[in-house]
Amino acid sequence: MNIFKKIFVISCLSIQINAEPLSLEILEISMFDSYKVTKQLPGKLYAVQQSKVAFQIGGKIQTISVDIGDKVEKGTVLAELDNREILANLNQADAKYKLAEQLLERFKDLKAQGHISIQELDKAESDFAVAKSQQDFYQVKLEQTKILAPFNGLIQSRYLDEGTVINPGLPILEILDSEKVEAHIAMPLNLVKKVSLKETYAFNLNGKSALGTLKRLSPMSLGGSNNRLAIFEFNTFFVPGAVINLELEIYENARGTWIPIKALSQSDGGLWSVYTVDRSNKINKELVEVIYYEGTNAFVSGTLKNGDQVIKGGATKVIEGQLIN
Repeated sequence: MNIFKKIFVISCLSIQINAEPLSLEILEISMFDSYKVTKQLPGKLYAVQQSKVAFQIGGKIQTISVDIGDKVEKGTVLAELDNREILANLNQADAKYKLAEQLLERFKDLKAQGHISIQELDKAESDFAVAKSQQDFYQVKLEQTKILAPFNGLIQSRYLDEGTVINPGLPILEILDSEKVEAHIAMPLNLVKKVSLKETYAFNLNGKSALGTLKRLSPMSLGGSNNRLAIFEFNTFFVPGAVINLELEIYENARGTWIPIKALSQSDGGLWSVYTVDRSNKINKELVEVIYYEGTNAFVSGTLKNGDQVIKGGATKVIEGQLIN
């Protein structure tokens, strides 16, 4: 990834030293007040939503319609209990409800004609209310014989098989949100100030690029940690559990320039040197400090100035003070 603009003006200069032709590559440098660095921070992917689904009532599992790896939409029937007994009770409750409804209407007419007492009408209304509550009760029980997908998701785990007799609340399946995932990353405090909530940042997952939005920054659970838990959200689905790398591009303040690594020569005191050609075609040696490497280039500081002509190639064949024609 090209994380910093490097401006090189390269020319070729052929000279003759000791009667032997020598070709030098010369580049004109530009000075900068900062350089860009890519910090890679590993994190782990988690599902935004994750649920272990269970039946609210006990019974015998009749069918499980999905298996591990299946994608499901919200509201899809995932599993069902044997509902024959509840269905029979519901049918009976429906019949009692219809009868109570008919009797209530008849008693209302009789009361209007003065043929029955208010107490008899009250009894009919009470019987109707009881019948309605029984019908509602078994209707809810029938609905509870099914497990529906709570959201669009991916079946992560299957714990039981058809034919198993279960108690209420025993997990049958585990489903993960298949639309959004989060990356949890331990971020040092010195980098926390470099990021902003709701901003989008670049990630790398097994060589593939992705964009994640910073959702939340929280203290780490470990006591005394100087890191913060950075949570990034993705609109693209990735398999939870995978390792993903945040590629955080930040600017570091330093006065210097970019040069090819092959232009460097080792010098004394832990420093490096480069060779330049001045206006009188004299070769000069400049001491530099390497601040940062990126690929085949290095960001260096030292006595170099804007417009200096640095020898890029062939520097090992020249010496300081040498004149070129």
